[in-house]
Amino acid sequence: MRIVLLVEVFSPQMGYLENILPRYLSRLGADVHLITTELQPYYYMRDVKKTYEDFNGDSPALKPGTIERLDGFTLHVLEHRKTLGYVRMLGLRNKLRDIRPDIVQTEAAIGWLPLDAAILKLQLGYKLFTGSHYHASVFPLANRQHHLWDPERLRVIMTRSLPGRAVSLVATRCFPTSDDCADVAVRFFGVQRGKIEVCPLGVDLDLFRPIQNEGDERERRELRAQLGFADQEIVCIYTGRFSQAKNPLLLAKAIDQLAASGEPYRGLFIGNGSQGDAIRQQRNCCVHPFVNFRELPRFFRAADIGVWPTQESMSMLDAAASGLPIVVNDTVNAKERIEGNGLSYRLNDCEDLVRILTSLRTPERRHELGQCGAEKIQRQFGWDSIAKFRLRGYEAAMNGKTQQ
Repeated sequence: MRIVLLVEVFSPQMGYLENILPRYLSRLGADVHLITTELQPYYYMRDVKKTYEDFNGDSPALKPGTIERLDGFTLHVLEHRKTLGYVRMLGLRNKLRDIRPDIVQTEAAIGWLPLDAAILKLQLGYKLFTGSHYHASVFPLANRQHHLWDPERLRVIMTRSLPGRAVSLVATRCFPTSDDCADVAVRFFGVQRGKIEVCPLGVDLDLFRPIQNEGDERERRELRAQLGFADQEIVCIYTGRFSQAKNPLLLAKAIDQLAASGEPYRGLFIGNGSQGDAIRQQRNCCVHPFVNFRELPRFFRAADIGVWPTQESMSMLDAAASGLPIVVNDTVNAKERIEGNGLSYRLNDCEDLVRILTSLRTPERRHELGQCGAEKIQRQFGWDSIAKFRLRGYEAAMNGKTQQ
């Protein structure tokens, strides 16, 4: 089976779906091609240069026309242009005609990539699958009451729901990554409810695992010493952008309060962004630059608690797989990520975050939750099982057993 994944951006240093899923599909015997543009990740962010300059600078820019083998799949890079302000691939029809895929999978259900893929499906005859990663936490209209003639609702209907419905009509399935992503896709992106099949993001279990042997213990001690953490201190880790929307500064302030009261808590923040300077000013907080995703497992194993104060993050799953209890806010809809292995606090309430972190003071409690999380990720969220799930869906479509 020949599968094409269409994604706007790609970076070998990141551990997103477009990096890992193609590798696991190819392990299952599929001929996998990933088509992307020369744009860097997060190109659309106003402060992208400040946030990611050092990280992106470590990886050479993708060049249009590139075709190379990478981790078992073939990477193709096309030029882009913007139409009505959104990215469109140049030469996509010719590329798909040359590859002749059986399956085309897009990450999104809306936008030019899925719309062009839907149009080209009618010409080239492949089966089209879409996805949706929009959580309710990053889609404001999903979180408030709105009336029939609400201007924002009308704008969404014209720019997202109608084009999204056109895509859905010719797609076989849409794979949202959680129940709330599915709800947003149906309510606002025009995806037909009968074509929804939730398929979570996964964890690369080749990399992310708990401490298993003396070598892991030694690596943990050595890395903690390098970062300035004592063995008895409780290290809370956050990874990602230091943006107002993600608000890691709240965790830093909670650590500051705990330190002021004599509690042995420390903060480890891996990333960069607008809140970086303020985080550095808090007591007992260590800031480390972004790292290649292959380096993240040792940082998670060197920590004791994973904390993401506001928006969801794939790193929640990676940290859980590494044996860490997870702390998130009480508005997170992807409850499956913390059920049995994590705790929630009242959104943006520093005092409540302090309370929750204090409840994880004992090693026994952290181990109980961490072990539960690692076992759950092993059972439900490994990329191997998720790739098999998707491949079964692709094969069913090829055999005419699902909606066309």
